[in-house]
Amino acid sequence: MHHPPPMEDAKVRHLLITIPHSPVEAAVDYSDDRKSVCSSTQAMADHLDNRKRLSLDFEEMLTDYPSAQVTIDYQDTRKGSSLELEEMMIDSISTQATTDYKDIRKGLSLDSGKVMIDGSFEQATTNHQGTRKGRKGSSSTSSSGLGGMLTRFHAGYFRISLSLCGQALLWKTLSEPTTDPHALRPLLRLLPSAAFVLLWSLALLSLAALSLLFAARCLLAPRSIRAELAHHVGMNYLFAPWISWLLLLQSTPFLRPNSDCYHLLWWLFSLPILILDVKIYGQWFTKGKKFLSMVANPTSQITVIGNLVGARAAAQMGRRECAVCMFSLGIAHYLVLFVTLYQRFLGSDSLPVMLRPVFFLFFAAPSMASLAWDSINHSFDTSCKMLFFLSLFLFASLVSRPILFKKSMRRFNVAWWAYSFPLTFLALTATEYAQEVKGEMANLLMLVLSVLSVVVTLVLLVFTAIKTNEILPHDDPFACSRIMK
Repeated sequence: MHHPPPMEDAKVRHLLITIPHSPVEAAVDYSDDRKSVCSSTQAMADHLDNRKRLSLDFEEMLTDYPSAQVTIDYQDTRKGSSLELEEMMIDSISTQATTDYKDIRKGLSLDSGKVMIDGSFEQATTNHQGTRKGRKGSSSTSSSGLGGMLTRFHAGYFRISLSLCGQALLWKTLSEPTTDPHALRPLLRLLPSAAFVLLWSLALLSLAALSLLFAARCLLAPRSIRAELAHHVGMNYLFAPWISWLLLLQSTPFLRPNSDCYHLLWWLFSLPILILDVKIYGQWFTKGKKFLSMVANPTSQITVIGNLVGARAAAQMGRRECAVCMFSLGIAHYLVLFVTLYQRFLGSDSLPVMLRPVFFLFFAAPSMASLAWDSINHSFDTSCKMLFFLSLFLFASLVSRPILFKKSMRRFNVAWWAYSFPLTFLALTATEYAQEVKGEMANLLMLVLSVLSVVVTLVLLVFTAIKTNEILPHDDPFACSRIMK
């Protein structure tokens, strides 16, 4: 029996011991042994036999010990897992890329939409600006004619004629002779008589021009008159044209109060006031749409002033009964208005800021009531003095609160003329009071109020002449187009 050399037997045992524990280590040792065996040419044959046997033994060990197979499988599994992981990563990246792509598309769509919207908005803005320019151009074109002027004209512009006609009446009263030695009236006689005629002519021209515009508006735009009559402020100024004509009639140097022409003109100017009384006063206590507590405002006192001016003119021409009739209508409704306005109901506090100057009408109504009763009674008695003192108190109350008129004075408008004629009525009352009392303080008060009235009227004339473009503004809240909305 052939036995292998002891050295080779030891190597085989070493391989048999090592391989089951670690097939990798066995392979390494086997390669080393192969080198050493190959170095000995004498043991080549034995080496080949041992190699075959070792190969067989190695296969048997793989069968008996599947750890090597597990290792190989594990490596294959790792490779497979790595491949699957790579595929999963690729799929995930693809999914993420797809998601990002969709988000990018959405973002691009949103950005594109935004650009389109912005572009549309810019285009719309451009079109809107072009339209506005076109409208401005068309409005400026249309407003340059008579139609545009009538559209923006309303009865509130008769404040100008009220002031000028009131000034004419004041200058006529101051130029009348007096028996008071302390009176300052003789100073006015130093002025040429042509000055008073010029002032009266200016008042007549302004009133005639405004009346022609108002008549053209009645003929060409009757809807605007109906809308103004339904407006809680506009309806009160419908009295202003007739008040102006009555004041101009009382101040005329060409007609005497007892003449037939004077009587005819008085009826012509007073009848519209009585008709408006029936229309406006009647709906205050009946079931009309205009409740006094909801529509009462300072301009409502113009309706009272209209009756009082008519009463004074009737008393001067000797029609006492007509004078008492109109005075009773005016003073009764003044008491109702005065109490209503003092209570300041929620609905009555609806006057725009630009009309704050009409608060001066608070002392204009009692001043005219004092003048009317003086003409009816032919004496400036206690009742007239009470009304005059009430006017002074209301005037002082308003003058001591300049903040009330601050916002309305930021920009010139025709409402500023509401400062003038109430001051003129107060100065007229002070003139009659000074004539009755015959004192230095009374004459000084008359002088101060008269000078103040003249200065305010002159300032308003200058402003009106300078700012002619703002006489008929496009944003007037009482223009025809705005009232009819």
